[in-house]
Amino acid sequence: MLKKILPITLLLFSSFLRADPKGYEIISPAQPTQHPDKIEVIEFFWYGCPHCYSFEPLLDNWSKNLPKNVEFIRQPAAFNELWSKHAKAYYTAEALGIVDKVHADLFDAIQNKKESLDTEEALSKFFIAHGVNETQFKEAYNSFVVDSKMRQAPLMAARYGITGVPAIIINGKYKTNGTLAGSHEKMIEVMNQLIKQESTKK
Repeated sequence: MLKKILPITLLLFSSFLRADPKGYEIISPAQPTQHPDKIEVIEFFWYGCPHCYSFEPLLDNWSKNLPKNVEFIRQPAAFNELWSKHAKAYYTAEALGIVDKVHADLFDAIQNKKESLDTEEALSKFFIAHGVNETQFKEAYNSFVVDSKMRQAPLMAARYGITGVPAIIINGKYKTNGTLAGSHEKMIEVMNQLIKQESTKK
C-alpha cells in the first residue's frame, strides 16, 4: 500500500519545494496548439489534489477576465485508475455542457465531503443531484467522445512532461507550477507575464 501512496504523494507535494528564478521552464520542442490564432493556456489538474483545490479560486477568478486572444483549456490528469475516474467525471460534465455548473462542486464533494465519486453509480447520483437525468448521464458517460478524451488524457500529460499538478502550459512553449513559481499567486503572475510576452510576438 505504501508503494502505491508514495508516488501520488510526491506528485501532489513536489509543487512547493524550490522556485525557479524565472518561474517557468521552456518546453522543448514547443508543442502545436489547438488554436494557432490565440494564446493557449492549459491547466492540468486532479479533483483529488488539495493544491489544485486551493488554486482553483484564483484560477477561476483569473479565467473570468481573459483577454479575447487567450483560450483557456482545463485538462484533467490521468496518472492512475483513480485519477482516470475523476477525469471521466470532468469529461462527462463537458459532454453535457455543464462544466461551469459542477466543476467547483466536484472539487467540494471530493475534498470537503470526502466523497470518492469513483464509480458510475456514485457519479450518476452526483449528476442527477445537479439536474441531469439518469439517461442523459449514462449516454454522456459512456459516449464515444468521452471515451476518446479518456484515451488521450495520459498522452497529453506525457506530451508536456507533466509529472504533478496543478501545472499550467502557456501556448505550447512554457510550463509553470508550484515548484517553478513558488506559490499559486506567483503562478498567476507568471501566466500573465507569458501571455503578454506571447501576445507581443503575435
